[in-house]
Amino acid sequence: MAKTKSNGKAKQVKKKISERDRKMAKFCLNCTVCKHARKQQKGLAFVFVQKIEGKFCPFCKAYERVYGRKAHQRII
Repeated sequence: MAKTKSNGKAKQVKKKISERDRKMAKFCLNCTVCKHARKQQKGLAFVFVQKIEGKFCPFCKAYERVYGRKAHQRII
């Protein structure tokens, strides 16, 4: 959720999650690199997803919008 500031008060703005976002997030769930990073929480794949892919990959960005967590964070 994004926060906007008006009159000195912060309010949260909900963005709608489209069906396209959900499909792209599902692809990220099955991505071998992201899946390995979520499972192991260390190593080259983890660093790659954490530092590089999360900023450029549209699937990782959609995963973050849909699930509210980074693509490399462990699933609870």
